[in-house]
Amino acid sequence: MVQKYQSPVRVYKHPFEMVMAAYEKRFPTCPQIPVFVGSEVLSEVTGEDGSLHIIERSCKLNVDAPRLLKKIAGVEYVYFVQKNTLNWKDRTLLIEAHNETFASRVTVIERCSYSVHPENEDWTCFEQSASLDIKSFFGFENTVEKIAMKQYTANIKRGKEVIEYYLNELIAEGITEIPRWVPPEKRALSKPAIVPCALPIRPAPVSRLPLESLSHSGTKEASCSSSSTADPATPDADKLDADYIERYLGQLTPMQESCLIRLRQWLQETHKGKSEAGEWKAEKIPKDEHILRFLRARDFNVDKAREMLCQSLTWRKQYQVDYILETWRPPAFLQEYYAGGWHFHDSEGRPLYILRLGQMDTKGLVKALGEEALLRHVLSINEEGQKRCEENTKIFGRPITSWTCLVDLEGLNMRHLWRPGVKALLRIIEVVEANYPETLGRLLIVRAPRVFPVLWTLVSPFINDNTRQKFLVYSGNNYQGVGGLVDYIDKEIIPDFLGGGCMCTVPEGGLVPKSLYQTEEALENSDHIKLWTETIYQSAHVFKGAPHEIVIEILEGSSVITWDFDILKGDLVFNIFHSKRSPQNSKKDPSASTPGVNNVQLIEKSWVLGVDYSMVESPLMCREGESIQGSHITRWPGLYILQWKVNGPAPVSGPALPRVDDVLASLQVSSHKCKVMYYTEVLASEDFRGSMTSLESCHSGFSQLSGGTTSSSQSQSSSLVSR
Repeated sequence: MVQKYQSPVRVYKHPFEMVMAAYEKRFPTCPQIPVFVGSEVLSEVTGEDGSLHIIERSCKLNVDAPRLLKKIAGVEYVYFVQKNTLNWKDRTLLIEAHNETFASRVTVIERCSYSVHPENEDWTCFEQSASLDIKSFFGFENTVEKIAMKQYTANIKRGKEVIEYYLNELIAEGITEIPRWVPPEKRALSKPAIVPCALPIRPAPVSRLPLESLSHSGTKEASCSSSSTADPATPDADKLDADYIERYLGQLTPMQESCLIRLRQWLQETHKGKSEAGEWKAEKIPKDEHILRFLRARDFNVDKAREMLCQSLTWRKQYQVDYILETWRPPAFLQEYYAGGWHFHDSEGRPLYILRLGQMDTKGLVKALGEEALLRHVLSINEEGQKRCEENTKIFGRPITSWTCLVDLEGLNMRHLWRPGVKALLRIIEVVEANYPETLGRLLIVRAPRVFPVLWTLVSPFINDNTRQKFLVYSGNNYQGVGGLVDYIDKEIIPDFLGGGCMCTVPEGGLVPKSLYQTEEALENSDHIKLWTETIYQSAHVFKGAPHEIVIEILEGSSVITWDFDILKGDLVFNIFHSKRSPQNSKKDPSASTPGVNNVQLIEKSWVLGVDYSMVESPLMCREGESIQGSHITRWPGLYILQWKVNGPAPVSGPALPRVDDVLASLQVSSHKCKVMYYTEVLASEDFRGSMTSLESCHSGFSQLSGGTTSSSQSQSSSLVSR
């Protein structure tokens, strides 16, 4: 398996020329990096005008590995070839390195770059990526992989420390500024102190020039005000800054940073859209702290975290969870009898939620509200919790990505073990675990009665190990005093009903009057249940040889057909056609007759492309996991057919003859099943607001868990598709 690493952007608050001078001090040896024994220059090339400098080195490393492994391998040192391409004109340094030792057995590729900060020309950015592929190593492949990754990650952050060390050394020597490169034709106009012969090509000798000879050769352009105050902790739309990660996401190991960046890049690549100018730009993606939660829940396994996150995003979209805080209005009696609410924060700044479960009539709430409405209320609490975490991160100046829950079980009895109530509780736990991972920082359970072990036995199998480790249970009055709540909640915030001095406004609960109970039929027909269980999205299965097609009738030209769909399984091709013929009765694929499987074909086999129907958009290849939003401004009224099909040969003009794939698909189609979830809408052109966001009227944004959104206007009669 290939191991990959991608660093965040690390920022040096020094000009590029100073950083290059510090970088050159690392050679030929660097005592600060013990594994780096020495280096030897293999070749060196300099451009005619001195702006380009390419140097290739052989680097000697003393890898910290067991003596037995070194003896079996027959080597004491490992050699790498490093090629540095320094461009003084563009102020960039590209470093490319690969292993020379065991090249046939192990492939190590590293790529690093130094460049000018995009918002402050007096700062320098550094990025690093690497890959490790161990094909064979005398049966010690796993051991070598662990040693290599351990050595590599240990030296990643040390690299920045080394540059900082040499920068401080330069400053101690009195060198605080190094002139930028200037073209030869302009050097004659510069001061005599910086004639070309006085400026060596390599930055290390430059750094040793007297300070008086290092003044700029020309007038430096004044930086804009935003550059002078640029905040390195604010990432751009595509990259993460190391200072930003530490400030808003917390301390992560180099490999954890890499996992976050790789998953974030995957989301950006699969959610892109075209601007009006035809350039690709990123759609909004989930916020970084939300992505990080899913990585933590899967122990930073990128593939598993990606699968879990995609399932959650599809669930949010299908049931419009992004809008729950705007649309959900709990009934008045729920606010009175649901004994839970937010109450300041714990000693670490986490939002504190108090739940007086022992005082809550779970049976009454289920009978009066129903399981679906109760679930919706709990989801709204979780959405509110995420917002409070963001607010507390700003208030306390440190990353806060989870909350604390204080559960009071006084009054818990066998009534709370009512089977439908426990069933509802288990379903709520299942949904929350799948879609709000790592949001619970700590769960404090106080005044646990004797019946608690019975309840715990029922619910604990549905709680993952990471969450279970955050549970603290106090029976009787053990929560009072040292070792109790005061260790986690400031004394002045402990609620009054637990002996604290803080007035708590959380409802006390109580029995729900039976007059509020509803029949099962009434619960099924209630409005809020319909809003929750129904969705504007439809699902369809697509088979090889059996595409799924829908028809849209356009009565007026210049109308706008919009679509928003997610590829849940498989790779598909999306087409849109204008039809001159009216489709006959929709044909449902016989192999898709399974209940719950939707598959409809409208284009007849006898239809001829270019005669009976025409393609009005170029086919769009859609890969599994992608979210696609787009639109098409119609030129003519009539029938338009939207088609999703398994990737295969493009349609051709002339009679449509049965293909081998079609015949085989009729015999074995289940092995090529794909799935898509889609929504379409037709708007008048004057109501069209933008093609990249699926329009506000669609209620279909990717996710309000994202930090921002990208939109663009569109005036052309073509479809702009966002991925």
